[in-house]
Amino acid sequence: MDAIVVAGGIPLPEDPLYTYTQGNSKALLDIAGKPMVQWVLDALSTAKSIENVIVIGLSAKSGVTCAKPLHFLPNQGRMLSNIVTGVEKSQELSPQNEYVMIVSSDVPGIKAEMIDWLAETCLQTHDDLYYGVVPREVMEARYPNSKRTFTRLKGMEVCGADVNVTHVNMAHEHLDTWQQLIGNRKNPILQARVIGLDTLFQLLFRQLTINDIIERVMARIGVRGRAIIWEYAEAGMDVDKPHQLEIMRADLSAHKGSAA
Repeated sequence: MDAIVVAGGIPLPEDPLYTYTQGNSKALLDIAGKPMVQWVLDALSTAKSIENVIVIGLSAKSGVTCAKPLHFLPNQGRMLSNIVTGVEKSQELSPQNEYVMIVSSDVPGIKAEMIDWLAETCLQTHDDLYYGVVPREVMEARYPNSKRTFTRLKGMEVCGADVNVTHVNMAHEHLDTWQQLIGNRKNPILQARVIGLDTLFQLLFRQLTINDIIERVMARIGVRGRAIIWEYAEAGMDVDKPHQLEIMRADLSAHKGSAA
Protein backbone atom coordinates (compact mmCIF):
# COMPACT_ATOMS: atom_id res chain seq x y z
CA MET A 1 0.00 0.00 0.00
CA ASP A 2 0.98 3.66 -0.27
CA ALA A 3 1.49 5.95 2.72
CA ILE A 4 0.05 9.46 2.96
CA VAL A 5 2.02 11.64 5.38
CA VAL A 6 -0.04 14.61 6.60
CA ALA A 7 2.41 17.46 7.21
CA GLY A 8 0.45 20.65 6.58
CA GLY A 9 0.18 22.04 10.11
CA ILE A 10 1.62 25.48 10.88
CA PRO A 11 1.07 26.45 14.55
CA LEU A 12 -0.64 29.80 15.13
CA PRO A 13 0.50 32.26 17.85
CA GLU A 14 -1.98 30.81 20.35
CA ASP A 15 -0.61 27.29 19.83
CA PRO A 16 1.77 26.04 22.58
CA LEU A 17 4.36 25.08 19.93
CA TYR A 18 4.41 28.50 18.25
CA THR A 19 7.45 29.64 20.24
CA TYR A 20 9.34 26.71 18.71
CA THR A 21 8.08 27.02 15.14
CA GLN A 22 7.74 30.83 14.76
CA GLY A 23 5.34 30.54 11.84
CA ASN A 24 7.10 27.64 10.15
CA SER A 25 5.87 24.09 9.56
CA LYS A 26 5.45 21.92 12.63
CA ALA A 27 6.66 18.92 10.61
CA LEU A 28 10.08 20.54 10.25
CA LEU A 29 10.71 21.00 13.98
CA ASP A 30 14.18 19.75 14.82
CA ILE A 31 14.26 16.52 16.80
CA ALA A 32 17.66 15.02 17.54
CA GLY A 33 19.31 16.66 14.55
CA LYS A 34 16.71 16.22 11.82
CA PRO A 35 13.18 17.40 10.97
CA MET A 36 10.43 15.62 12.88
CA VAL A 37 8.82 14.36 9.67
CA GLN A 38 12.16 12.88 8.56
CA TRP A 39 11.95 10.34 11.38
CA VAL A 40 8.58 9.26 9.99
CA LEU A 41 9.96 9.10 6.44
CA ASP A 42 12.91 7.03 7.64
CA ALA A 43 10.49 4.48 9.11
CA LEU A 44 8.51 4.35 5.87
CA SER A 45 11.75 4.00 3.89
CA THR A 46 12.44 0.54 5.26
CA ALA A 47 8.87 -0.65 5.81
CA LYS A 48 8.28 -3.65 3.55
CA SER A 49 4.55 -2.93 3.23
CA ILE A 50 4.91 0.57 1.76
CA GLU A 51 5.34 1.30 -1.95
CA ASN A 52 4.97 5.06 -2.50
CA VAL A 53 5.07 7.90 0.02
CA ILE A 54 2.93 11.00 -0.52
CA VAL A 55 3.67 14.02 1.67
CA ILE A 56 0.90 16.61 1.99
CA GLY A 57 1.87 20.14 3.02
CA LEU A 58 5.57 20.26 2.17
CA SER A 59 7.56 20.63 -1.04
CA ALA A 60 10.82 19.19 -2.27
CA LYS A 61 12.46 22.42 -1.09
CA SER A 62 12.00 21.21 2.49
CA GLY A 63 14.93 18.86 1.93
CA VAL A 64 13.28 15.78 3.43
CA THR A 65 14.04 12.46 1.76
CA CYS A 66 12.75 8.91 1.55
CA ALA A 67 14.13 5.69 0.09
CA LYS A 68 10.69 4.95 -1.39
CA PRO A 69 9.35 7.00 -4.35
CA LEU A 70 8.45 10.35 -2.74
CA HIS A 71 5.72 12.70 -3.96
CA PHE A 72 4.87 16.15 -2.59
CA LEU A 73 1.44 17.80 -2.69
CA PRO A 74 0.46 21.24 -1.34
CA ASN A 75 -1.62 21.68 1.78
CA GLN A 76 -5.33 21.73 0.88
CA GLY A 77 -6.33 23.70 3.99
CA ARG A 78 -8.28 21.04 5.87
CA MET A 79 -7.35 17.61 7.18
CA LEU A 80 -10.08 15.83 5.22
CA SER A 81 -9.17 17.64 1.99
CA ASN A 82 -5.55 16.64 2.49
CA ILE A 83 -6.50 12.99 2.93
CA VAL A 84 -8.78 13.01 -0.13
CA THR A 85 -6.05 14.61 -2.26
CA GLY A 86 -3.51 12.07 -1.01
CA VAL A 87 -5.80 9.14 -1.79
CA GLU A 88 -6.41 10.48 -5.30
CA LYS A 89 -2.66 10.70 -5.86
CA SER A 90 -2.23 7.15 -4.57
CA GLN A 91 -4.89 5.88 -6.97
CA GLU A 92 -3.04 7.61 -9.80
CA LEU A 93 0.25 5.98 -8.77
CA SER A 94 -1.09 2.57 -7.73
CA PRO A 95 -4.57 2.00 -9.19
CA GLN A 96 -4.47 -1.65 -8.13
CA ASN A 97 -4.15 -0.86 -4.42
CA GLU A 98 -7.30 -0.93 -2.29
CA TYR A 99 -5.84 0.56 0.90
CA VAL A 100 -3.70 3.48 1.99
CA MET A 101 -1.98 4.19 5.27
CA ILE A 102 -2.45 7.67 6.71
CA VAL A 103 0.45 8.77 8.90
CA SER A 104 0.79 11.98 10.89
CA SER A 105 4.08 13.82 10.53
CA ASP A 106 4.31 14.32 14.31
CA VAL A 107 4.87 10.73 15.48
CA PRO A 108 8.68 10.64 15.17
CA GLY A 109 9.03 7.54 17.32
CA ILE A 110 7.33 5.29 14.75
CA LYS A 111 9.48 2.48 13.33
CA ALA A 112 9.37 0.36 10.17
CA GLU A 113 8.41 -2.80 12.03
CA MET A 114 5.41 -0.99 13.54
CA ILE A 115 4.29 0.17 10.10
CA ASP A 116 4.52 -3.40 8.82
CA TRP A 117 2.72 -4.76 11.89
CA LEU A 118 -0.19 -2.40 11.22
CA ALA A 119 -0.41 -3.28 7.53
CA GLU A 120 -0.31 -7.01 8.25
CA THR A 121 -2.86 -6.74 11.07
CA CYS A 122 -5.33 -4.67 9.05
CA LEU A 123 -5.16 -6.78 5.90
CA GLN A 124 -6.27 -9.88 7.81
CA THR A 125 -9.80 -8.61 7.15
CA HIS A 126 -11.44 -6.61 4.37
CA ASP A 127 -12.98 -3.65 6.20
CA ASP A 128 -13.41 -0.06 5.05
CA LEU A 129 -11.68 1.64 7.96
CA TYR A 130 -9.24 0.60 10.66
CA TYR A 131 -9.08 2.95 13.64
CA GLY A 132 -6.17 2.54 16.02
CA VAL A 133 -6.03 3.20 19.75
CA VAL A 134 -3.25 2.88 22.30
CA PRO A 135 -4.20 1.57 25.78
CA ARG A 136 -3.17 3.77 28.68
CA GLU A 137 -0.93 1.11 30.20
CA VAL A 138 0.99 0.74 26.92
CA MET A 139 1.47 4.50 26.58
CA GLU A 140 2.51 5.11 30.17
CA ALA A 141 4.91 2.18 30.24
CA ARG A 142 6.78 3.65 27.26
CA TYR A 143 6.27 7.38 27.90
CA PRO A 144 5.33 7.79 31.59
CA ASN A 145 5.27 11.60 31.46
CA SER A 146 3.47 12.06 28.14
CA LYS A 147 0.28 13.46 29.77
CA ARG A 148 -1.87 12.29 26.90
CA THR A 149 -5.64 12.70 26.94
CA PHE A 150 -7.31 9.33 27.47
CA THR A 151 -10.90 8.34 26.80
CA ARG A 152 -12.41 6.19 29.53
CA LEU A 153 -14.24 3.21 28.10
CA LYS A 154 -15.68 0.09 29.60
CA GLY A 155 -12.69 -1.99 30.66
CA MET A 156 -9.94 0.29 29.35
CA GLU A 157 -8.65 3.80 28.79
CA VAL A 158 -7.25 4.71 25.38
CA CYS A 159 -5.82 7.51 23.30
CA GLY A 160 -5.98 7.67 19.53
CA ALA A 161 -3.21 6.43 17.25
CA ASP A 162 -1.93 8.71 14.51
CA VAL A 163 -1.23 5.93 12.02
CA ASN A 164 -4.33 4.38 10.45
CA VAL A 165 -5.42 2.43 7.39
CA THR A 166 -8.43 3.12 5.17
CA HIS A 167 -9.94 1.76 1.98
CA VAL A 168 -9.51 4.18 -0.93
CA ASN A 169 -13.29 4.38 -1.38
CA MET A 170 -13.56 6.16 1.98
CA ALA A 171 -12.09 9.31 0.40
CA HIS A 172 -15.22 9.76 -1.68
CA GLU A 173 -18.05 8.72 0.64
CA HIS A 174 -19.76 10.27 3.69
CA LEU A 175 -17.54 13.35 3.58
CA ASP A 176 -19.80 15.56 5.73
CA THR A 177 -19.72 13.12 8.64
CA TRP A 178 -16.00 12.54 8.21
CA GLN A 179 -15.40 16.28 8.35
CA GLN A 180 -17.18 16.49 11.71
CA LEU A 181 -15.42 13.46 13.16
CA ILE A 182 -11.97 14.59 12.01
CA GLY A 183 -12.60 18.15 13.18
CA ASN A 184 -13.34 16.81 16.67
CA ARG A 185 -10.62 14.14 16.67
CA LYS A 186 -9.00 15.51 19.83
CA ASN A 187 -12.32 15.54 21.72
CA PRO A 188 -14.09 12.16 22.02
CA ILE A 189 -17.11 13.76 23.68
CA LEU A 190 -17.73 16.00 20.66
CA GLN A 191 -17.17 13.02 18.37
CA ALA A 192 -19.79 11.08 20.31
CA ARG A 193 -22.28 13.92 19.79
CA VAL A 194 -21.81 13.53 16.04
CA ILE A 195 -22.76 9.86 16.36
CA GLY A 196 -25.77 10.47 18.62
CA LEU A 197 -26.90 11.51 22.09
CA ASP A 198 -27.36 7.91 23.25
CA THR A 199 -23.72 7.23 22.48
CA LEU A 200 -22.69 10.43 24.25
CA PHE A 201 -24.49 9.45 27.47
CA GLN A 202 -23.17 5.90 27.39
CA LEU A 203 -19.64 7.17 26.83
CA LEU A 204 -19.96 9.62 29.74
CA PHE A 205 -20.99 6.78 32.04
CA ARG A 206 -18.33 4.38 30.69
CA GLN A 207 -20.84 1.87 29.34
CA LEU A 208 -19.17 1.47 25.92
CA THR A 209 -16.27 -0.72 24.88
CA ILE A 210 -13.96 0.29 22.02
CA ASN A 211 -15.79 -2.16 19.74
CA ASP A 212 -19.15 -0.63 20.73
CA ILE A 213 -17.93 2.80 19.65
CA ILE A 214 -16.51 1.54 16.35
CA GLU A 215 -19.80 -0.24 15.62
CA ARG A 216 -21.78 2.94 16.36
CA VAL A 217 -19.56 5.06 14.13
CA MET A 218 -19.64 2.56 11.30
CA ALA A 219 -23.42 2.20 11.51
CA ARG A 220 -23.76 5.98 11.46
CA ILE A 221 -21.82 6.33 8.23
CA GLY A 222 -22.75 3.00 6.70
CA VAL A 223 -19.34 1.31 6.38
CA ARG A 224 -17.45 -1.58 7.94
CA GLY A 225 -14.81 -0.73 10.51
CA ARG A 226 -12.46 -2.41 12.93
CA ALA A 227 -10.63 -1.22 16.02
CA ILE A 228 -6.87 -1.83 16.08
CA ILE A 229 -5.42 -2.06 19.58
CA TRP A 230 -1.81 -0.94 19.27
CA GLU A 231 0.89 -2.70 21.24
CA TYR A 232 3.32 0.12 20.37
CA ALA A 233 2.94 3.46 22.17
CA GLU A 234 4.89 5.29 19.47
CA ALA A 235 1.82 5.44 17.22
CA GLY A 236 0.00 7.60 19.76
CA MET A 237 2.92 9.72 20.91
CA ASP A 238 2.25 12.74 18.72
CA VAL A 239 3.99 16.03 19.46
CA ASP A 240 1.27 18.52 20.39
CA LYS A 241 2.82 20.34 23.34
CA PRO A 242 6.29 21.57 24.35
CA HIS A 243 6.82 18.88 27.00
CA GLN A 244 6.01 16.18 24.42
CA LEU A 245 8.50 17.74 22.03
CA GLU A 246 11.18 17.63 24.72
CA ILE A 247 10.31 14.01 25.57
CA MET A 248 10.81 12.98 21.96
CA ARG A 249 13.99 15.00 21.61
CA ALA A 250 15.48 13.23 24.61
CA ASP A 251 14.15 9.82 23.56
CA LEU A 252 15.39 9.99 19.98
CA SER A 253 18.72 11.55 20.94
CA ALA A 254 19.27 8.53 23.18
CA HIS A 255 18.17 6.27 20.31
CA LYS A 256 20.73 7.86 17.99
CA GLY A 257 23.42 7.49 20.62
CA SER A 258 22.73 3.79 21.18
CA ALA A 259 22.58 3.16 17.43
CA ALA A 260 25.95 4.83 16.99
